[in-house]
Amino acid sequence: MSRETLKTLFHPFVTEAVALPGEGERYLFLGAEAGFVKPDGFAADLTVVQGFRPEFRRLDAARQNPVPVIEGDEFDGALVMAGKHKGLNENRVAEALSRVRAGGVVILAGSKEDGIQPLRKQVERLGLEPQSMPKYHGIAVWFYVPSDVSAAVAALASKPVMVDGKFETYPGLFSHMHADPGSELLASRFPENFDGNAADFGAGWGYLSVMLAHKSPRTNRIDLFEANYDALEQAKKNLASNCSGLTTRFFWQDLGAEPTKEKYDLVIMNPPFHEGHATEPAIGEAMIKTAADAVRSGGELLMVANRGLAYEPLLAASFRQTGETCRNARYKVLWAKK
Repeated sequence: MSRETLKTLFHPFVTEAVALPGEGERYLFLGAEAGFVKPDGFAADLTVVQGFRPEFRRLDAARQNPVPVIEGDEFDGALVMAGKHKGLNENRVAEALSRVRAGGVVILAGSKEDGIQPLRKQVERLGLEPQSMPKYHGIAVWFYVPSDVSAAVAALASKPVMVDGKFETYPGLFSHMHADPGSELLASRFPENFDGNAADFGAGWGYLSVMLAHKSPRTNRIDLFEANYDALEQAKKNLASNCSGLTTRFFWQDLGAEPTKEKYDLVIMNPPFHEGHATEPAIGEAMIKTAADAVRSGGELLMVANRGLAYEPLLAASFRQTGETCRNARYKVLWAKK
């Protein structure tokens, strides 16, 4: 997210198109990012909400006292940063409508790439009478909360999606409509006789953990690590409904900066390889380094990667043995042993 867009979000206050909130008022900030500066005269208490662990840590370091999920209601206003997921954007607006008192203001901001224009049009179709202004390569959109928000909330709030008849997901989570093809390829190569302790790095909504537990019913324990708080909460539900007898633990953690505290017999992972629209192999490389420290002597890493990403040299430098299990037109499954 461009820091410029953070300035866009507060611009309606700067121009006095929206009245500055005073002492004693309470505002929500959904999708908050570090680097924002409240304009002079903005005196409201701000509840800063961010469920993505790396950004949460940046906000925490900036002493913004972030929380991963929304707490409370009857706020006087809400600020919403738009992102690249339509479903997540709409759900944040639904949350703002649900949590802000009637007559309170909701301000949205984003760039064209964040889908701010379709979001503005959706808000308009719902009869919320938005106003808008462009600034800093983005657009700020604002409206005032009506007395009856039920229809708008129903239209915007995320609806659960069932994948393969057993996984519940919802819009805004990675690959929420179906299992990721790379994860499916990796799961097809899971062992059938594993009986130790495993870790699922970047667990998402729990697909790989469930598949490992089904493939190797004698698995002792699986620890799931995920940076997206909402995805991890969904993984808890999916593991409970699909593997009720399995011992599991869940860690909201940024594996690039927060190493694990234990050693594992097996680490499985499908690391993200995009940051926005750009390929970013550094995320996977950081996770490989963390996995190398997390795998016990004699243990193994199993991972899937885009065929174009050259993780093999790092694996060879970090593990005693490495190799490739299989590949298809898009992905490859790699293994490494300590």
